[in-house]
Amino acid sequence: MGHDHHTAAGAHRGRLLLVLGLTIGVMVLQVVGGLATGSLALLGDAGHMAVDSFGIALALFAVWIANRPSSAERTFGLQRAEILAAAANALLLFALCGFIGYEAVRRLIDPEPVSAPAMLAFSAVGLAANLVALVLLHRGQSESLNLRGAYLEVLGDLLSSAGVVVAALVVWATGWERADSVASLAIALFIVPRAWHLLDEALHILLEAAPRDVDLGEVRRHLRTQPGVLDVHDLHAWTITSGVPVLSAHVVVEDSALSDTGRLLDRLHECLSRHFSIDHSTLQVEPVGHAQHEGARHR
Repeated sequence: MGHDHHTAAGAHRGRLLLVLGLTIGVMVLQVVGGLATGSLALLGDAGHMAVDSFGIALALFAVWIANRPSSAERTFGLQRAEILAAAANALLLFALCGFIGYEAVRRLIDPEPVSAPAMLAFSAVGLAANLVALVLLHRGQSESLNLRGAYLEVLGDLLSSAGVVVAALVVWATGWERADSVASLAIALFIVPRAWHLLDEALHILLEAAPRDVDLGEVRRHLRTQPGVLDVHDLHAWTITSGVPVLSAHVVVEDSALSDTGRLLDRLHECLSRHFSIDHSTLQVEPVGHAQHEGARHR
C-alpha cells in the first residue's frame, strides 16, 4: 500500500468553497440584473460566471479526488486529477475567450442599447465580489496548478466586471455603446496567454517532464559528491501533482560503502530534500560494474 499524500490545493479547499459561493451568487445577481434592465452585457458576464462556476466546482472535485487514499493499484492515489482539472480549466478559458471575442465583434458591427446606470450598479457589485474571491485564492495559486486555474478564472471574472464598469461609465457619459465590445476584446486578449501558460504547465506534468526548477545535471553533481558515491545513472525526475516532485536513480558506490547502505541512503535522501525539495525519492544502490547486467537504461 502506498503512502497517503495531501496535495497543495487540499489545504485551500475552504477558500475554494467560499469562492464558488461568491461566484454563483454574483452569477444569479447578474442574470436578474440583465433580465430586469435588458442589458446583454450583464447577461454575457453572467454566462462568463457560469462557466467559471463550473471550473471552480471541477477544481473542488479534483481536490477531493486527489486526496483520496492511495491503494495497491494506485500507489500515488488520484493526485493527477488536479492536473487534469487544470488542463480542463485552461480549455474552458480558451472557449470562453472565443465566445467573448465573437460577441464583441458582433456588437461592434451591430451595437445594442443598454441601461448604463443599472449596468454600472450590477457590475460594481460583481467587481467587489470578484475582488474578494481573488484575494482568497491569491496565496494558493502559487502552490497548485489546480488553484491557479481557478485563480485565473476569477481574474477573468474580475477583469470582465471591471470592463463592464468602465464600459457602463463610457456609455453613460458619451452614449458610445461600442465601448462594451472594445472592453470585452481587451479582456479576451488578456486571458488567452494566461490560459496557454496554464495548459503548458499541465501538459509538462502530464508528459512527465522534469520539474522546471530541478536541474538534473546539478542533482547528479550533488549526489556524486557524497562520500562513497562513484556515479549516478538512470536519473529521472517528474511531478505527480503541484508540490509533489519525485525522483529515481541508480547510484554506483564503492565496495566499502555497501556495508552501510542505510547511512548512505540517509545522506542521499537528505541531500535531495535539502537542496532540491524532493522528499520522495527511490534510489538503487549498486556496486561497480552492475550496470553492465541491466537492460535498456537512460542517462
